[in-house]
Amino acid sequence: MNRRLLAAPAALTLLALTACGSGDGGSSTGGAASQGGKDGKLGVVASFYPLQHAAEQIGGQHVQVTNLTKPGSEPHDLELTPKDVATLSQADLAIYEKGLQSAVDTAVADTKPDKALDVATAANLSLTHGETIGEDGHDHSMESAEEHAGHSHGKGAKDPHFWLDPQRYAKVSQAIADRLKQADPAHAADYDANLKAFTGRLTALDSELAAGLKGCTNTTIVTSHAAFGYLADRYGLQQVAISGLSPEEEPEPAKLAEIAKYAKSHKVTTIYAETLVSPAIAQTVAKETGAQTAVLDPIEGITDSSAAKDYVGVMKANLATLKKGQSCP
Repeated sequence: MNRRLLAAPAALTLLALTACGSGDGGSSTGGAASQGGKDGKLGVVASFYPLQHAAEQIGGQHVQVTNLTKPGSEPHDLELTPKDVATLSQADLAIYEKGLQSAVDTAVADTKPDKALDVATAANLSLTHGETIGEDGHDHSMESAEEHAGHSHGKGAKDPHFWLDPQRYAKVSQAIADRLKQADPAHAADYDANLKAFTGRLTALDSELAAGLKGCTNTTIVTSHAAFGYLADRYGLQQVAISGLSPEEEPEPAKLAEIAKYAKSHKVTTIYAETLVSPAIAQTVAKETGAQTAVLDPIEGITDSSAAKDYVGVMKANLATLKKGQSCP
């Protein structure tokens, strides 16, 4: 039985108790934090690293941010403890992406709407994941909703990994800033200034990625799971994923053989494994095709083994990896 389902009744009971006991002691529109934060700071809960990072960059000294996904853990499989649920229920603002972490979706459902921000709309989740290589010979691994609907197979699941496209990440950052200003209007000017600085860094990163991935010899990237669709879509690459949107999906042998055949026919020289996930599947395809392996980071968390200490740094490391693996000028 799913451990998340077993934990849910106790977590929801605690959520109800903490919500009833919290009263109206803090205003979500006041200049100071309610009981969610410390030292007058706004108490913010983020469901995984990219949302934590954006909240910290924009909130600066006025926020205290708690990340529900611990470093080194897979966000897709997050299970909340009763303490996590209590932390979320007491926060001034909970920032999450609906559909990515079902345990968070369940907990947020009992949170007041003005204390929760779902970033999915701002992220414009326009890519869907379908078949990797269809019977019609067309690569369906990542395509727009309109393109996907035009093919004969069923509608795919939406790709949640928006933050690997700096332009989408910037739009989500704007949504976070707007909600911080709503919760804490006394520091609106600071939030605006911090947002401007952060989006400036994202714009510079976007330009660097566009320049670095222009004119690559091979534009097909074979990845261990379907995390890089938005990055590929933004910069003229084509992602072919061995596994689906969840890194725990284990492809059938026939699927591995299909990917290997595709990689050979498209002269793919690098198969990309990733952090937080075993490289075994990527290594299997690489062995079958004579390709090498390299590591791309989906930036779902930062650990001591990450290539850099923050989002921009890791994205630049990903760029260097892709330039080498795709033979970019």
